[in-house]
Amino acid sequence: MKYEAVIGLEVHAQMLTETKIFCRCSTKFGSDPNTQTCPVCIGMPGVLPVLNKKALEFAIKTGIAMNCKISPYSRFARKNYFYPDLPKGYQISQYELPICEHGYIEIIANGEIKKIGITRIHMEEDAGKNIHGASAWGGGLGREVNYSFVDLNRAGVPLMEIVSEPDIRSPGEAVEYMKKLRTVLRYLGVCDGNMEQGSLRCDANISVRSLGQKDFGVKVEIKNLNSFKFVEKALEYEIERQIKIQEEGKKIMQETRLWNSERGITEPMRTKEEAHDYRYFPEPDLVPIIVDQKWIDEIKKPLPELPDTKRERFVSEHGLPEYDAELLTAERPLADWYEEAVRLGGQPKAVSNWIMGELMKLLNEENKSIEECPLKPKQLVDMLSLIDSGTISGKIAKTVFEEMYKTSKDAESIVKEKGLVQISDAGEIGKIVDDVIAKHPKEVERFKSGEEKLIGFFVGQVMKLTKGKANPQMVNELLKKKLSS
Repeated sequence: MKYEAVIGLEVHAQMLTETKIFCRCSTKFGSDPNTQTCPVCIGMPGVLPVLNKKALEFAIKTGIAMNCKISPYSRFARKNYFYPDLPKGYQISQYELPICEHGYIEIIANGEIKKIGITRIHMEEDAGKNIHGASAWGGGLGREVNYSFVDLNRAGVPLMEIVSEPDIRSPGEAVEYMKKLRTVLRYLGVCDGNMEQGSLRCDANISVRSLGQKDFGVKVEIKNLNSFKFVEKALEYEIERQIKIQEEGKKIMQETRLWNSERGITEPMRTKEEAHDYRYFPEPDLVPIIVDQKWIDEIKKPLPELPDTKRERFVSEHGLPEYDAELLTAERPLADWYEEAVRLGGQPKAVSNWIMGELMKLLNEENKSIEECPLKPKQLVDMLSLIDSGTISGKIAKTVFEEMYKTSKDAESIVKEKGLVQISDAGEIGKIVDDVIAKHPKEVERFKSGEEKLIGFFVGQVMKLTKGKANPQMVNELLKKKLSS
């Protein structure tokens, strides 16, 4: 029997506001435990929350970008559960009236565009963080402890929960969906997408059914997946686990599971809650949110060109292949770097080749982003002009490029300092070609007997003697002429 996975993702994105969603405490990451708290976010009696307008604006902006309907009337609700990192005993979230509904984004799946529906985008506050054992003090206690600590710095940090329709059919599609979400959020500037710091994390709902079956199977939730790799691996494991259970004639239990990355398995956490378990009811301390069309239009007007539109433009306007355009538009700063180089006169495909090849290689070696790149677009364009004018060869250009990256010097200065100017004098190259032919009579005979691939050997010898500075086109022409005579 063949099976089909049905996957829906709940992605939590931390909004890039300077302060928390209901108070003025800082959202800065990495501060000492419990230093970014106040009576509101630690849930003291009698305090009143006040909605951060910037968080609301970010949620609306995201909804517009993801083709959602923006609700003119929405409100917050209390989600009741008890856990040490939730000081109030409830989380302020949105339930039956979210800010955004019925949207979609598009991904590339099996070489084709696939639309993934978005059920809703709602705002909520984050919980704190439990830290277990002596590690809470960096091991500084000098002894083992069997109790936990609570850091409430994250309590009240503004989140968007982006809930997909169950339209995803494979772990690969799930990863592509998450990558596209992250790209859009970063383009908008509403979330930094840093999964290591918990700014973007995911809960996955997954069931398995017989191929062709219309009804959904029993749903299992996998909590707190904080990397693309973990999303893919956890879903792969869970699909296999559920198929095995069904083939053994057993029933799948509806439950919440955790991904154990060390063992490569999902493990039971608790039986799955239903909505009624949380006893949702409207938040009495916050008024409903009324959003008029005028404000929506004001938010929409300055939205940046989004990745799908930019990718299509890179193909039509710059003549790039889809692959190049997809890679270059994955991050807005990278797309901006590319476009600046083209605007300054760089040939679009040549600029793309150097970015995707040499530049990304050097950045990856140092684990740097394009924002940290020591090279400016103009430096690449100036180097490309030296190639076009015949001043340097493409091979020498790689040496020049690496030196530019390391020193931030311009290409022309490096070429002069290191004596890398290409040799394009026919007489000078001709003498070296004659010398190479004279030193390799056996190879000459083989070439003349039909082994034309040996031309590469002769070119290599000439380039070796000229330290890569000979004009390759001229070398090829002279060799073919002299070897054929």
